[in-house]
Amino acid sequence: VDLAETSLLNKLIRTSLVESSHHVEILQQDPSSPLFSVKTFEELPLKKELLQGIYIMGFNRPSKIQETALPIMLAYPPQNLIAQSQSGTGKTAAFVLAMLSRVNAAEKYPQCLCLAPTYELALQIGHVIEGIGQFCADIRVMYAVRGNQVPQGSGRQGQIVIGTPGTMLDWCFKRRVVDVGKISMFVLDEADIMINTQGLSCQSIRIQRALPKGCQMLLFSATFKETVRTFARQIVSNPIVIKLREEELTLSNIRQYFFVCRSREEKYRALCNIYGSITIGQAMIFCQTRKSADWLATEMSQDGHQVAILTAELTVAQRANVIQRFRDGKEKVLIATNVCARGIDVQQVTIVVNFSLPTDVKFRPDFETYLHRIGRTGRFGKRGIAFSMVESQDVELVRMIEEHFREYLRLL
Repeated sequence: VDLAETSLLNKLIRTSLVESSHHVEILQQDPSSPLFSVKTFEELPLKKELLQGIYIMGFNRPSKIQETALPIMLAYPPQNLIAQSQSGTGKTAAFVLAMLSRVNAAEKYPQCLCLAPTYELALQIGHVIEGIGQFCADIRVMYAVRGNQVPQGSGRQGQIVIGTPGTMLDWCFKRRVVDVGKISMFVLDEADIMINTQGLSCQSIRIQRALPKGCQMLLFSATFKETVRTFARQIVSNPIVIKLREEELTLSNIRQYFFVCRSREEKYRALCNIYGSITIGQAMIFCQTRKSADWLATEMSQDGHQVAILTAELTVAQRANVIQRFRDGKEKVLIATNVCARGIDVQQVTIVVNFSLPTDVKFRPDFETYLHRIGRTGRFGKRGIAFSMVESQDVELVRMIEEHFREYLRLL
């Protein structure tokens, strides 16, 4: 599953903000210049229509990244910003509020451009704009995405254009739907995905270079590696940079066990024994292949368990629906391939089972995937348990995991 699909899935399944314990780090050109943070949305220069929209969308108070980013984005004179924060921390709502605040509703031409790496992510951002801006009757959103044909020189237009780089290029320079000289805010979302998708970074830079000198630039990314920094420097001049460090997974509150089994049938009997001896809230079971996941789901369903299955063959929307049903407790067991080893936080998950250990192409342990798999339990400071089913010839994989993480896995 590529980065864009993972990002979209996270946007679809987040029902609340991720509460981070990390502080926001701020870097700016002039350290003596005062920066402000807020604890309530009322402290910001927001129209009452936007306050209504933000509360109806379920935001009661600013998240950590919003506390710092919103005063910068809404300041006069406008300031350029680069913001790094993981998915679910409120980045999208922050730049949506900024765009809706900056536009002049009386003027019927594009004033804000927002770029996203894929069609689906552009639509998802658009839904947030429409939700928060639902009481701003005179503000329209236009979608510069594949298949959305706008007649050249069309009359009444939206003030906010959101789209993908290729189609946005076409609208700006070929079809002349957008007069780039009138753009006052440029938002580039998911910068790390743009860089990893062929051609998108070059298209984004070409659009940015055509914008007027006073246009406010906002760049957002889930990561801030060197490739992102280099790209950001090409897009945004003299920015304030804010960073919220990603939560680090820890194994300290997860007890790890392993079974040695001779076959998948013996693995299944061991799994049934776990169910018979431990009180389980909800469980996630990881398989290495779709075939193995399908077999296990069939066996468990026949034994009367409520089971959901999550594999890469499902569409993003279908995966989001499966995860939401699991989060709502409609199924007690989620069987998955590595498609959802990351990003799913369900408080009721008390047990993770590796029906097979994750390995790389050289049949060595995939340590990162192992960490993210078992990290689905022990969330929010609670204790969790992880079981791994290992065939006798693969016990050496357990020893390698122990050595890598310096953690002891108990044999059952």
